[in-house]
Amino acid sequence: MTPAQLPGWLLPTLGSALALGVYDLCKKHAVRDNSVMPVLFFATLTGSVAYLLVVALSGGLPEVARCTSTQWWLLFAKSLLVGASWTCVYYAMRELPISLAAPIRATAPLWTFFGSLLLFNEFPSLLQAAAMVLIFLGYYRFSVLGKLEGFSFRNSRGVHLILIGTLLGAAAALYDKYLLNTVRIPPRTVQFWFSINLVVILGAAFLLRKCIHRAEHPFHWRWTIPATGLLLILADYLYFYAVSLPEIHISVLSLVRRCSCVVTFFAGFYYFRDTRLRPKALALGLILLGVLLLALAK
Repeated sequence: MTPAQLPGWLLPTLGSALALGVYDLCKKHAVRDNSVMPVLFFATLTGSVAYLLVVALSGGLPEVARCTSTQWWLLFAKSLLVGASWTCVYYAMRELPISLAAPIRATAPLWTFFGSLLLFNEFPSLLQAAAMVLIFLGYYRFSVLGKLEGFSFRNSRGVHLILIGTLLGAAAALYDKYLLNTVRIPPRTVQFWFSINLVVILGAAFLLRKCIHRAEHPFHWRWTIPATGLLLILADYLYFYAVSLPEIHISVLSLVRRCSCVVTFFAGFYYFRDTRLRPKALALGLILLGVLLLALAK
């Protein structure tokens, strides 16, 4: 299969997955033994400022910023949803090994899939369904391995947080399709106002927490904090473009995007010294095989 024969959404989605995988690595490094809220705020601020500068220098600011008051409130709701999801995930990433946290996070497409059936009547083809079963099996295997490493899904605060963040992330993916394909807000406008609103929301949460609660961990500035923000902007730019394409199945796109766990899996083993490489590799193989089938199911 040549690049021209691939589905139009596949390459930007894989690019988004790669950026998202490196983003997860930087995020894990940034929050390890660090105060979470300032890391989350400054990472988001860096990415948002960078995106605004690119838009302003390209001369597209007036066009990108144009939206109705109704659209603005819809985008503000998206920022609230994503802000809550990221807060849960950042706290969980501080506690869990990355080779476990990233695959649990990657279960978001399972919930996106069920939501897409209910909200958008997205029924997969036979080949797509087989691919999705393989990917779901891979994710389930990762959850079993997590229990073997002593992280109980019932008792671990880190697991609870990442599951809540994952469910909120799945809801955000469904909401993205509504904004881009139903309301028809341009992708760059979505990213523009989403970025600005998120900085305001996280900034307010950061200041509120600082006033009423003493930080459990001291804050240390690390180069991975701005890198986290920049990588997320790149991942989101490619993702929003893919979602805006006609006839895209958000459930399929979400599955492919979560292949970012490939990057975090290997880096987690070599850099963060995570354990149980072989059984995790088998689970990862199921996910990759499913993605390959999705690529063939044009």
